Amino acid sequence: MRLLTAILALAATACVHAPRVSTTPASPVDRATPTAPADRVVLLVSLDGFWADYINRPAAVRLRQLAASGVRAERMVPAFPSKTFPNHYTIVTGLYPEHHGIIANSFYDAAIGRKFTVSDTAVTHDPRWWGGEPLWITVERQGKKSASFFWVGSDIRIGGRLPSWYRTYDGRVPNRTRVQTVLEWLSQPAGTGPAFVSTYFSDVDDAGHAFGPNAPQTDSAIARVDSLVGALADGITTLGLKGSVDLVVVSDHGMAALAADRVIYLDDYVDLSRMTVVDLSPVGSLMPAAGYAAEAYRRLKGAHPRLQVYRKGELPARLHYNANARITPLVTIADEGWTLTTRAAAARLGPPRGGAHGFDNLLPSMGALFVATGPDFRTGAVVPPFQNIHVYSLLARLLGVTPAPNDGSPDSTRTLLRAPVR
Repeated sequence: MRLLTAILALAATACVHAPRVSTTPASPVDRATPTAPADRVVLLVSLDGFWADYINRPAAVRLRQLAASGVRAERMVPAFPSKTFPNHYTIVTGLYPEHHGIIANSFYDAAIGRKFTVSDTAVTHDPRWWGGEPLWITVERQGKKSASFFWVGSDIRIGGRLPSWYRTYDGRVPNRTRVQTVLEWLSQPAGTGPAFVSTYFSDVDDAGHAFGPNAPQTDSAIARVDSLVGALADGITTLGLKGSVDLVVVSDHGMAALAADRVIYLDDYVDLSRMTVVDLSPVGSLMPAAGYAAEAYRRLKGAHPRLQVYRKGELPARLHYNANARITPLVTIADEGWTLTTRAAAARLGPPRGGAHGFDNLLPSMGALFVATGPDFRTGAVVPPFQNIHVYSLLARLLGVTPAPNDGSPDSTRTLLRAPVR
């Protein structure tokens, strides 16, 4: 007990009913149950908005050390749109947003008759929004335990289940409390604690939005989360768990700088009184009134060289953003660093500043972080970019559980692991 108290003191000083959406995987999944040691634990840490290139910043000292002792990707490719809720849920389900149903941070479902908005927890906690099977359910369903100190969806009863330990999201909870609690969970006697633990830190995303990816305030945020990851790694070592815990650090997306002279005004081209704007920038979700869809499409198509316009079902196949009832009849995508807004919103909010994400997921600026270290990972390896849909099956393999149907492939992450692969 004295040892755990000392570890926690060190950490303290460190700065739900399934929806009506398709969950059919777009690619085969390895359904064979892998064999994992009985004491294996996976700790999944999310650093929201941590652009893959941030690991090269001076402040990311501990992350570089972890990468040197393990493996990292040049970048991890987020799902489209490169937003927080869709990608956090993709990471733990292995499904594209069009399959798990969380298609954006804000979207509308005609059958539910409500708009989903990340800030409206009374709405988001309705299990009907959430498709697929997140990893904590996969783990619990197969006789193991899970714990989550904040992860998108982890405080919602999805498929009738919750993690054995979880916290309802509250951004005011200090980061040190998250670290302390995670280490307490990991310190439980073998066989009584969680096999899968997840946690989340928002500092870098908050700074990136407010100040931009290249601001000193963002570098300070990188330093803070880097120290938190370091505290977790140190705690694992001090608890004597280095040989049984795989530590996986990811982000959901990167960040691109905005500018006041890169603005597109939607109402310069269409009649907003004949259209419901569900979401606006950088991916516009537009619902034209009856009889106005064809005209709105003609007016928008080619109207601005920095705005791509698509009818539902006609988006590029690589985006995997056509096959869901929640996708609106018209979808617009602003080019990197551009803001789609309206004249009224611009007058109210002022010119764009800071940073944003949500752009084309193949852009390097949208690239996410992937660093992993532990007994199952290679040492000192840097692998080419891979899509985040593959993380779920990777973690399921580490945990020795059979994955639910998903869009990922175990082969896509096999090079991350030591040989022989279990």
